[in-house]
Amino acid sequence: MSTGRGSGLLFVMIDIEPEFEDEFNRWYEEEHLPERLACDGFLNGRRFQALEGGPKYLATYELENPEVLDGPAYQRLLPPTEWTRKISAHFTDHLRNVYREITPAPMKKPDA
Repeated sequence: MSTGRGSGLLFVMIDIEPEFEDEFNRWYEEEHLPERLACDGFLNGRRFQALEGGPKYLATYELENPEVLDGPAYQRLLPPTEWTRKISAHFTDHLRNVYREITPAPMKKPDA
């Protein structure tokens, strides 16, 4: 895995059929997230659960740059595993966007 601060963000929101929720979370933690984080150009990944509204699950991945997703390391991950095919068949809402940073440095909170 690479280190440093990236200029890309992969943003994924998903709802899953309730009866597959436990398996979805196992799949994400045991297979999907580790695969992505082992990929060159993925700097970190985080998961969140909505307090209300939806989609219920959000994952964010910091990327060295958005072009990482066009590179050979990521492209090798695209053929879905058997577990991925099984779980993704039960997504009820799925939004995936890629972003490029437009603020060159982190904004700091002004002193109070």
